[in-house]
Amino acid sequence: MNNELNVPSAAKETLPTVFGYIGIGVAFGIVGKAAGLSPLLVTLMSIITYAGSAQFVIVSMLVTHSPMLSIVLSVFLVNSRMILMSTTLAPYFKKESLLKNVLVGTLLTDESFALGMNKLNYTDNRLNFSWFNTANIIAYATWIISSLVGAVLGNFISNPEKFGLDFALIAMFIGLLYLQLISDKSINFNLQLIVVGFVLVAIYLGLIFIPSSLLILLVTLVACTFGVVMKHVFF
Repeated sequence: MNNELNVPSAAKETLPTVFGYIGIGVAFGIVGKAAGLSPLLVTLMSIITYAGSAQFVIVSMLVTHSPMLSIVLSVFLVNSRMILMSTTLAPYFKKESLLKNVLVGTLLTDESFALGMNKLNYTDNRLNFSWFNTANIIAYATWIISSLVGAVLGNFISNPEKFGLDFALIAMFIGLLYLQLISDKSINFNLQLIVVGFVLVAIYLGLIFIPSSLLILLVTLVACTFGVVMKHVFF
């Protein structure tokens, strides 16, 4: 990464994350096709809903003929973490128009958020619309195309896990976490490791008692509070 906030820089820095979108997008397309959706419907869902893991939830609930209200509420819960992410990003776009803020928020993903947070370490805590929107559009286009490819491949592949496609997104997040740890000089490295460890333990224990759709949001809030307390008391 560098300190430039332009379209070429965004395209170059987003490229490594594309492979994660491809893996999980193809997996979604295959799953959607196996559930009885046509390639057109799979592609339209990725264009209109664009919700990553929530799209898997939609497909699984459609297969079981769940009520529409249950599907809507489930998707809202799964994607409720986006409220926190958008709130975190909002101060960096205060000088941009309402339309540009809406565009950034609409196409925001976990990956582009993590990429943006990492970018702050190189730009003196600055972000702009052209850089972030480019990252979002690349992710959006990749997801749509990958979903369509997966739906077409679904005629020949029934189990995407056999090819390790389900691990692609996890591998990408591990890479983004590593880059964040080594590049963020504003927070003590040991504190970062402690918070990461706390999150891992909280997720592991939380899965026993709390639905996974709600757990991410809850652990995010608790871990943020834990990190702030640790920083002020011990660091």
